[in-house]
Amino acid sequence: MTEHDHLPPGARGLLGGRGAVAPARRAPSGSLPGRSTAAATPRERTWRPGRALDVTAVLSPLRRGAGDPAVRRGAAAGEHWWATRTPAGTALLHLLPVPAEGVVRARAWGDGAAHVLDGVPALLGDGDDDAGFAPLPQHARLVEAHRRHRGWRVPRTGAVLEATAGAAIEQVVTGVEAHRGWRRLLERFGDPAPGPAAAPGGPAAGMRVPPSAAAWRAVPSWEWLRAGVEQRRSRVVQTAARSAEGLERTLLLPPERVEAALRSLPGVGVWTAAEVRQRAHGDADAFSFADYHVAKDVTWALTGEVLDDDACAEVIEPYRGHRYRVQRLLEMSGARRPRRGPRMTLPTHTPASAGGR
Repeated sequence: MTEHDHLPPGARGLLGGRGAVAPARRAPSGSLPGRSTAAATPRERTWRPGRALDVTAVLSPLRRGAGDPAVRRGAAAGEHWWATRTPAGTALLHLLPVPAEGVVRARAWGDGAAHVLDGVPALLGDGDDDAGFAPLPQHARLVEAHRRHRGWRVPRTGAVLEATAGAAIEQVVTGVEAHRGWRRLLERFGDPAPGPAAAPGGPAAGMRVPPSAAAWRAVPSWEWLRAGVEQRRSRVVQTAARSAEGLERTLLLPPERVEAALRSLPGVGVWTAAEVRQRAHGDADAFSFADYHVAKDVTWALTGEVLDDDACAEVIEPYRGHRYRVQRLLEMSGARRPRRGPRMTLPTHTPASAGGR
């Protein structure tokens, strides 16, 4: 995909979140010697969603394994840390829900602090409208999942390159392999997250911002292999990095045009495009077709039969506009088909499987 394919000519950069309630303000805090004020002094905002909100459920898809250096759960219920890259620079966001007050308290550090604070409502699903979504009575598991997970909405990060790189690394491998590779690459080539991430022993210690487009392009071939990412997948990430500006401008496209724009990038197919739209664009219709498990699990949950992608598309057609919502609600409810075959084995021939040697 070139920078001009499928994209409006005047588009610029990432979109911030909608529904901001007040300008971000600086919290009283002294700066530490040798650190910039932007990195040491947090900005704050308090957001009132006005509805049920399960922050952990909303943000779970952003976390690529328990050891993800960019997304971390805190000790308090629903507490999260998120390290990301914005048009203004890197940022570390801390979210703490306060259910008794019906608010989420947010703090952010770094040059991109104001940007991520403006984006808190969108990140937590404020732009996701589930009006018109009504599970059919015969889909009892979906009816129950919808009732139990009223606090879930589709997040919108606005970070298209980050989502594309993560999805590309997850192509055609197990979650364990993908998460291990993502973690190693961020630790080697990501930037240290600003603010408290630099404090040893703190709740955000050691967090990393995913690599910039230039950093992704510069990762040498042997480092990809040490991370367990073979050339086919690494090529997708580096191609995406070369088209980073065009990728970010897909945020300005109408939802129905985003998939085609993403798939014009070599190596990005229906599955990868869906994974990006689910996270970066907040698309409630971005069903993960071509996944090894999703269609089988969804059809089993809805019909009692294990069916392929084509049959699944027919089953979920009544939910068009909300097909990813169907997928995610069923995933959160634990609706998975019985599996009797052997588990997929991990490879033993890559440098990562030998401890990087």
